Amino acid sequence: MHLYYNLCNLLTSIKKESRKTKEDLMITMCLLHICLVMLFSIEISSLDCTMLHFQQNKMNMESLELLSKMGGQFPLQCLNENRNFRLPQKFLKLRQKENAKVEIQEILQLIFYIFTKNLTLAAWDGRSLERFQNGLNQQIEHLEACLTEKMEKKQPYSRSEEIIRLKLKKYFQKIDNFLKDKQYSLCSWEIIRLEMRRCLQYKHFDLRIGIRKKYIF
Repeated sequence: MHLYYNLCNLLTSIKKESRKTKEDLMITMCLLHICLVMLFSIEISSLDCTMLHFQQNKMNMESLELLSKMGGQFPLQCLNENRNFRLPQKFLKLRQKENAKVEIQEILQLIFYIFTKNLTLAAWDGRSLERFQNGLNQQIEHLEACLTEKMEKKQPYSRSEEIIRLKLKKYFQKIDNFLKDKQYSLCSWEIIRLEMRRCLQYKHFDLRIGIRKKYIF
């Protein structure tokens, strides 16, 4: 914003002092173009944050589709290894809107962290996996930018909210430990792929992001 005003002030001074030579006119037009681009970018950024729910909905739907596409059907040989990680039933049901946004960002960061582990034995489509990782990163950055822009601060968590957050951290720690114990085997990754779909389409996550469509393997 400060850069925009500085450029426009510079443009005004040039217009006052210019002798209207061809070179001065070119400089003026160039700076005018930059000012307009800056103004347009600021307006678009503001619009992006007001449309946050719709954008996150779209990106989250894409993440679910990519999770399905990257590995296809759940392997039959992995059925006996399936495990219940006990996803906290009230996660994201936070009273403060700001806290919910921050918590969504933290969950996406934890999911992104999981999918940067040793994926050598995961028989997944590399392009779909890369798009999934990039999509998560974009969601994280977008949420961070909007939270910063609106100067939204985390409100003090209530005791019940703190308990939910601790359960969430334990949930992701169990997933991390499970992958390590199974030495990042094909079946362990398939189980986690299924679990992350459950996490992303969970009803309280849906309420905050706006997801309606459900996916199954």
